[in-house]
Amino acid sequence: MTQEAIKAAFIRGGTSKAVIFRREDLPEEQKDWDPIFLSLMGSPDPNGRQLDGMGGGLSSLSKICVVGRSKRSDADVDYTFAQVGIREATVDYAGNCGNMSSAIGPFAVDEGLVDPPADGTATIRIYNTNTAKIICASFETRNGKAVVAGDFRIDGVAGSGAPIRLEFMDPGGAKTGTLLPTGAARDVLNVPGLGETEVTLLDAANPCVFVPASALGKVGNERPDELDGDALLLERLEAIRSAGSVRMGLAANLVEAHRISSIPQIIMVSAPADMRTTSGERLSARDYSIGVRAISNGQPHRALMITGALCLAVAVRINGTIPHGLATASSGPIRIGHPSGILSVDAEVVGTENPAEARATYGAIYRTSRRLFEGRVLYSLSR
Repeated sequence: MTQEAIKAAFIRGGTSKAVIFRREDLPEEQKDWDPIFLSLMGSPDPNGRQLDGMGGGLSSLSKICVVGRSKRSDADVDYTFAQVGIREATVDYAGNCGNMSSAIGPFAVDEGLVDPPADGTATIRIYNTNTAKIICASFETRNGKAVVAGDFRIDGVAGSGAPIRLEFMDPGGAKTGTLLPTGAARDVLNVPGLGETEVTLLDAANPCVFVPASALGKVGNERPDELDGDALLLERLEAIRSAGSVRMGLAANLVEAHRISSIPQIIMVSAPADMRTTSGERLSARDYSIGVRAISNGQPHRALMITGALCLAVAVRINGTIPHGLATASSGPIRIGHPSGILSVDAEVVGTENPAEARATYGAIYRTSRRLFEGRVLYSLSR
């Protein structure tokens, strides 16, 4: 077995990690990327650990980003995200990763794909090809490179770093074309094995299905390992997600919906409750305004997908949605309680009184990023 090498960087963005490539270093045809990505990540792996690759056995660690100069007048770089399956040989380009979006601007600067100020604030306009949306990343540069060190902290990541502000511009209708794909703030899905289930279906940054944790017999403060051990719960959440996908028009049937695992995201929402984070910290119900437990590619997420957080913040702003009814505050930054701590997200929505007229103008969040490795990554097409 021979191996090939491609120049790449291994970078943490928010609470995720990914191998990032320059577009020019990959094959011209995107259809030729999949076997490369599967090999270098160590997928498929029936053991679920990806020990023979760069993946880490979690959806948040099995990601690829591709970045290149943009020909668009409204963007500096184009960015394509790929979610690589762990146990299955799948490479999914359906949705974007908000956490890894925070790494794209610094990567573009450090790779010389853009010309930022030598010292000061750089604002990089990123065109995400998965959702056809613009993301503006603002961060400090020094000596022509992105600043990494700082005192900004995010829950779920040890230490601190330089803040990166992400603004997802006009995030509504990222995949379906409309903020509320059915036109309603709430829908009732007829879910196989579960019956009628009330949900909110909303598409901002990425499409999401929001379901009350109480509808599944949960409080909403359970630890990820508790959820991971509840096979019936995970089966029911996937059934709700698949039914929501069909109702939103993202899939023609339940079989296709199950195959497209990255979207819509499925998120259990709850009123705030006392909880203990994955690091052991105790949080009071007074510390946050809405609780979440998210599932990412069949696994309980240890924190929360950034695109899911943005979508949730938009949903909280709209009268009549399930998140709006559960949140203790709907003005100012939305403080979301997730397994690793609290995430503050801002969103501006106009026309919130009538869901059919609601429009999200932007969603904003702060993250950190750090380049961990640069060099050449190896793969084999005969793996």
